Amino acid sequence: MSEDAIKKFFLTPQEERILYKHYESILLKFCQKFQPPMPKNVIGCSFHYFKRFYLNNSVMDYHPKDIVVTCVYLASKVEEFNVSIAQFVANVRGDREKATEIILNHELLLMQQLNFDLSVYNPYRPVEGFLIDIKTRYTELFDPEHLRPAIEEFLDKIQFTDACFLYSPSQIALAAIAYGTLKFKENIDGYLSDILFDGQPDKLAYVRDAIKTMFTMVKNEALHVMDPIRAGLEKKLEKCRNQENNPSSAAYKRKLEEIDEDEDIEPAQKYSRLLENEESQMMEDELNLGVQFLNHK
Repeated sequence: MSEDAIKKFFLTPQEERILYKHYESILLKFCQKFQPPMPKNVIGCSFHYFKRFYLNNSVMDYHPKDIVVTCVYLASKVEEFNVSIAQFVANVRGDREKATEIILNHELLLMQQLNFDLSVYNPYRPVEGFLIDIKTRYTELFDPEHLRPAIEEFLDKIQFTDACFLYSPSQIALAAIAYGTLKFKENIDGYLSDILFDGQPDKLAYVRDAIKTMFTMVKNEALHVMDPIRAGLEKKLEKCRNQENNPSSAAYKRKLEEIDEDEDIEPAQKYSRLLENEESQMMEDELNLGVQFLNHK
């Protein structure tokens, strides 16, 4: 296959990113429309899982539409948002039985790809802590509560960036409050310099730079993909995706059947089969060594 043919058939990294970003927006909309209403920490956790999964996987191997719902379902369990699988799939469009099967079949895979490190620290609680501290110690900012809509707007937007990999939850929370004050033509410079980082100029400079960088990240992320472009990429993905991981394909069903058959085999039979495979491999290795020896002579 030539390089041009490869580019035409498979998705380029840029095309993968467009699709990945599109499914991030689907993830947010799904969570926002979810019934019963979903806590913010579940949404943040879902984004973390989705981003971390695709650090090591391609959308051509695992379709984002399958991973999105699995991430949200796993995040709901980890963050103790108590919904049953039946309640959960009631929020999914289309075949709910198939959605249930997809989620349950991908859940363990997702946990494995996350190295079973499922704890996520979101910026929502630090925001509450900072607001209480500002009310208590920084009286120059009158009624910080009016900043909440802008803070929530920033926290939604920052989910689409890689800030969670680069900054701590408390730094993201501080950037969200700074964004809120900027929106209302106020500032928290005095809070940063005189209260939080009093006598620590190096830390103050670092935090200010981090806040500016996060503002830039949010601004740069305002990328809207035109539907015709995305629709074309969806069609391309359907052709080039790994059929062994496509729940609608014969290859996927065959793979599941093989797994089920393997689980039905008794341990003694499994051990016997393993020994046979090892003996076969040893004979093949000996044969190869013999051929090499003869060729050498």
